[in-house]
Amino acid sequence: MKVGGQAVVEGVMMRNKDRFAVAVRAQDKKIKILRKKNTKYPKFFSYFFIRGIIGLFFTLYDGIKALIWSSNQQLEKDDKITTKEIILTIAFSLIFTVIIFVAIPFFSARWIQSDGFWFDVLDGVFRLALFIIYLSVISLMKDVKTLFQYHGAEHKVINCYESKQKLNVVNAKHCSRFNPRCGTSFVLLVMLIAIVLFTLIPGGLVAKLLGRILLIPIIAGIAYELVKLSDKYCNNILVRIVVAPGLWLQRITTKEPDEKQLMVAIRSLEAVIED
Repeated sequence: MKVGGQAVVEGVMMRNKDRFAVAVRAQDKKIKILRKKNTKYPKFFSYFFIRGIIGLFFTLYDGIKALIWSSNQQLEKDDKITTKEIILTIAFSLIFTVIIFVAIPFFSARWIQSDGFWFDVLDGVFRLALFIIYLSVISLMKDVKTLFQYHGAEHKVINCYESKQKLNVVNAKHCSRFNPRCGTSFVLLVMLIAIVLFTLIPGGLVAKLLGRILLIPIIAGIAYELVKLSDKYCNNILVRIVVAPGLWLQRITTKEPDEKQLMVAIRSLEAVIED
């Protein structure tokens, strides 16, 4: 059975099609584990293309829950994150994302080339460049570097499990920290698809800007199906060329974990597959 996951604060979330588990190293240095069933959505939404849009939303929803729980394990009881703080953080993040990765590339490209094919190409190139610069800068921060180490631990443990090796620190340490199903590869694929689709948006300034926001769910649906195909046909030379940029980008978003971080990732995966 395929598994996926994400890095959280001082830990890792692992998930399969039925449930997810979060393992973190708490302030007392012990590993704490949370087990939950995945948030389910109607079967209608599991069809081709639609599943990429709806499934992504529910995956993000469970991912946010895991991130909040992991954060709270590092805080004192009186400092726990409140619902209001969560809503404000998500709202700020969405606004920040639209400004940095939609508005700034759009108006920067507009300043150089007012319209036409080359405007759309410049817009896409600026967006991609900002994304890579952003990841490179935040990767220098101590807390983010730790997060990226847990991201590497997640990949190593999943690769160990899917290659049918015994789950332990020694085996996981020698596995790759890169994975074609990674969210980093997905986001990069979204940006590359966007460069193509945004050239098809007709109209003036307002129509093109709104179109870039409204097309995001459709682009996510396309990218989701391509990621699934790339996993199914991973030995195909064309597929390997397509996924290569995402694997290169993971050199920024994953770092080599230590043994304690690998153990946290193993405990998280074991909690998902224990039955």
